[in-house]
Amino acid sequence: MKNKKLAFESLRTVLAIAISLIIALITILLVSDMPGAALKAFLFGPLDSMRHFGNVLEMMIPLIFTGLAVGVMFQADQFNLGAEGAFFMGAVVSAFVAIQWPMPSFIHPVVTIFMGGLTGAVFCGIPALLKVKWGASELVSSLMFNYIAFFFGLYLINYFLRDINAGAMVSFLLPATAKLPFIIPKTRVHFGLIIAFFAVAVMYFFNYRTRWGYKNQLTGFNSLFAEYAGIKTAAVVISAQLIGGFIAGAGGSIELLGLYRRFSWQNLPGYGWSGVIVAILARRNPAYIPLAAFFLAYLRIGADLMSRQSDVQNEIVAIIQGVMIVLIAAAGFLEKAQYKMVFRDATKDLAKPGKKTQEVEG
Repeated sequence: MKNKKLAFESLRTVLAIAISLIIALITILLVSDMPGAALKAFLFGPLDSMRHFGNVLEMMIPLIFTGLAVGVMFQADQFNLGAEGAFFMGAVVSAFVAIQWPMPSFIHPVVTIFMGGLTGAVFCGIPALLKVKWGASELVSSLMFNYIAFFFGLYLINYFLRDINAGAMVSFLLPATAKLPFIIPKTRVHFGLIIAFFAVAVMYFFNYRTRWGYKNQLTGFNSLFAEYAGIKTAAVVISAQLIGGFIAGAGGSIELLGLYRRFSWQNLPGYGWSGVIVAILARRNPAYIPLAAFFLAYLRIGADLMSRQSDVQNEIVAIIQGVMIVLIAAAGFLEKAQYKMVFRDATKDLAKPGKKTQEVEG
């Protein structure tokens, strides 16, 4: 029954993606004077060169981290949206550690990423503590904390790390000892991709092979039942958001050390919000996070290429994302088909030839 439910949910996701893509393609045909070129760039542009495909892979990396971060919090039914701020603050603190703490080349990125992760854990842990201690909604508090992270992070960069000779509000150059190496020639795909897949494996093991991961899922499924079963749900709630924050903060650190020469973000990068989409597409299962991240990255690179090679703007991706989320989140989408499947399975044995109901003798 569990496998059938998983198959049905996968079918819902695939259909939601297909419907959103069809709507996007129809929109392109209606608004473009050169729909052929637009569709070609959108659907096949990311595959037409190694550089473009490398752009997809490099965008995958932060999406995997934020998708994992949001997913582990969603598993515990915690709608903490602080992955955006944790990602940003992880990068800010990583810039400080990389610039101010000289270390050997092998140790430097490890310590820097770890400090970025700790920063993200603290950042996402505060809404968790507020919820456990005073019942504050983690959704509201985490959203507000994202703005705190943004302005506080810019303050730190401006007053402690700013390179006054650069002509913009950017940090000093990151030392070479802290940078992550590129791993695919002729692209900017860096070592963070390997770390991302390692994080996926660790989180899959945590969710489905450890007692704490089981507690996390059970608390998310039914917190009252989990309490009756002897699980300390308050500890689970806090730990899930600490783990998610650590992953998001480490992701911000890896993004900075892999792709940037200095900290130069003037806005929240948006990967935390994208992580929500990735987690929803993957059904919070870490094994599907890379697929969802690749799909979303492919769409965005394709849309960017389309906007540069045709008369269609890349906002088409917003249409696709919106339709997908609405359909996947809609409980009534394919609800009748699900009921029919459950009814068919429940009555399957009665429908078998030769199966007779045992009568009770009076």
